[in-house]
Amino acid sequence: MTTSPLQTAGRFVGQSVKRKEDPRLVTGHGRYVDDVTVPGMLHAAFLRSDVARGRITRLDVAAARECSGVHAVLTAADLNDRPAGPMLPSMFADGSQGISAPVRPLADGDVRFVGDPIALVVADSRYVAEDACELIEVEYEPLTAVVDFERAADDTENLVHPELGSNIASTMATPPDAALDEALSRAAHVVTETFYQQRQTPTPMETRGIVAHWDPYAAALRVWMSSQNPHEVRRTCARILGVAESRVRVVQQDVGGGFGQKYFMPRDEMTVVLASHLLGRPVKWIEDRRENLLSSNHARRDRATVTVGVDADGRIVGARIEHLEDSGAYANGGTGGTGMFVAMMFPGPYRIPRLGWSTTAVWTNTCGRGAYRGPWMMETVAREEMMDVVARAIGLDPLEFRRRNVIGRDELPYATASGMVYEHVSPSETLEQAASLIDYDGFRSRQAEARANGRYLGVGLGLYIEPQAGMGALGVEAANVRVEPDGTVNVFVGSGSHGQSLETTVAQVVAEHLGVDIDAVAVHQGDTDVAPFGGGTGGSRSGPILSPAARQAALEVRDKAIRIAAHLMEAAPDDLEIDGGVISVRGTPARSTTLAQVATTAYQQSDLLPPGMEPGLEVISRYKAPPVMYSNACHACTCEVDAATGHVTLTRYVVSEDCGVMINPMVVEGQIAGGVVQGIGGVLYEQIVYDDEGNPLTTTFLDYLVPTAAEVPVIEYGHVETPAATPGGYKGMGEGGAIGSVPAVFNAVADALAPLGARVNRLPLGPSEVLAAIEAAPAR
Repeated sequence: MTTSPLQTAGRFVGQSVKRKEDPRLVTGHGRYVDDVTVPGMLHAAFLRSDVARGRITRLDVAAARECSGVHAVLTAADLNDRPAGPMLPSMFADGSQGISAPVRPLADGDVRFVGDPIALVVADSRYVAEDACELIEVEYEPLTAVVDFERAADDTENLVHPELGSNIASTMATPPDAALDEALSRAAHVVTETFYQQRQTPTPMETRGIVAHWDPYAAALRVWMSSQNPHEVRRTCARILGVAESRVRVVQQDVGGGFGQKYFMPRDEMTVVLASHLLGRPVKWIEDRRENLLSSNHARRDRATVTVGVDADGRIVGARIEHLEDSGAYANGGTGGTGMFVAMMFPGPYRIPRLGWSTTAVWTNTCGRGAYRGPWMMETVAREEMMDVVARAIGLDPLEFRRRNVIGRDELPYATASGMVYEHVSPSETLEQAASLIDYDGFRSRQAEARANGRYLGVGLGLYIEPQAGMGALGVEAANVRVEPDGTVNVFVGSGSHGQSLETTVAQVVAEHLGVDIDAVAVHQGDTDVAPFGGGTGGSRSGPILSPAARQAALEVRDKAIRIAAHLMEAAPDDLEIDGGVISVRGTPARSTTLAQVATTAYQQSDLLPPGMEPGLEVISRYKAPPVMYSNACHACTCEVDAATGHVTLTRYVVSEDCGVMINPMVVEGQIAGGVVQGIGGVLYEQIVYDDEGNPLTTTFLDYLVPTAAEVPVIEYGHVETPAATPGGYKGMGEGGAIGSVPAVFNAVADALAPLGARVNRLPLGPSEVLAAIEAAPAR
């Protein structure tokens, strides 16, 4: 079900156009990195540590090197001196973003998590490479592993990275605030609770993979990689090889999901590039699923202690959040820390006059933290779960408590206590729409009746504001729009689509503003030799930053085409319009020419162009976004909990989304659905588990459970369209589904358990955790 006014719909923008990608992808004709074959290509496999922390006392690779079909067995002695620059993302490479883990291609002298790569075998086939890995002999002197992130900071004896002198990766806090202290001391109610989010991993359908081909005779590198950000891959490869970026070409083809895991270039892929450079041969490495669960990147391991003060009318007077996060051993992106964003975004859609915060990230002997759809989401998880805790403590319904504190449209622009300034958002409207769609009041009546009959139903809300960063490299995108002599249009963009439907949505924007049919537009991305430099796809950037660049380029091409046609037709430019690739005099369609005829003139008959006009019909446009933009949404979920088994059944799920002008409502709802499913998995099923020695216990899908279609209810959608103050009015929304869904589902379960006196503050909420909460509840 969809509720949407679609007041901003145009011929293509605002329409649920069928995806251009689908004929290729749904018929199995997509081209992924494992489909790439290069003459002379070798295959790589990593030998990884099965000890979380220890000294390597013996490493014997002789038998592996003698194995038939093996071309090289590379260790730290072979590769660790080869990087010409830091093995870090470009934004962290100069050290200006704080302390980063000492990343090295292969473990050298010691290992720091289970999965730490020790050797790389390069062979004729992956099968031979895997067999050779089994011939490598490694002996360790085990050391005490740092596994518990709540104790890591205080452990000064066992250091994950001895070079850094501490297990604290980063820490920051607001200064003492006497006004906040006074507000809390005078509050009618002060409630404190600690919330935990468990370790998860993105689990893209396509694991990581790379083909790296260093040609020593051309002194050039070509890379095919499963990536979200091909230009970042090019920059990283050039830096670690010490070559000019012009000598590196990166091609990203179809990508089977990334969710943040593939935004930066990970350590393993860099190591494969170094191996190709050393051997002068193309090398392919495709991660298997066990490696993906073991050593790609983990996320979400957070603790937040929240204190909220409320006056006698149920209005928040101040809040404090103390945040701790686990960065693992080698974070994929600096420290992996998102704590500052957790703190700054904590006020969310509510009026919180005073805010204090602290945040600390720690190293542990576990797989490194990295981006995962909505990496700062602990701010919403902790805040929205706390809203329900406070509401129950003061005797208010959670919806009413939110209504008393939510920011209204008439208060915009609104400056939060953390310094964020909201404009063009609608949290109150989405809250009310979601409550209406879920029939909140009617559910409360049905819930009371069910409880009387011994059934436990619950409803939960998740209200949030989603930021899209427009700073630095993330704040600029480019689009190259070129009309060919036959009137078709090629669009080249610097994005790295991995499921966002950009081949469709960018084509819609260009077709709408250039005045051509969408079938005449082809979008190209992922090839750094062709596409303009861009920041890749992540952080919900495509809608608010890439789309305005495409819109701007299309309008500039349109303007030039109109001026050429006006000159050829001896008409005033203001009297002409373009529709369906035909340029005609407004009101006199018989007087017309085609875009193809204009393009032919622009390229092949330049003497017929207006005096002083440059030949060709092509524009490259770059759009610089505002520093921060915002979208918002509200999720509402109902469930039933079986108190005997602990099983949770989700009965309804509703989302009210405001992502500004929707380019393609079907794509918007698809993005929401994907995020919701990940959030459901995060609450009810998924958890990466380590034992006390740092051994991972969930390295297959038999143990790491992800939701299937059978566990997911039908998702219902409502839309509020508040255009952004950017060209086109588009906003981002790619991460929001995964952010709002977690507290909505959590709060629904907590609400169902409330009459049993059960307290829940940890994720996940599987049957065993639910039963434990019920059993721990005080007798009623």
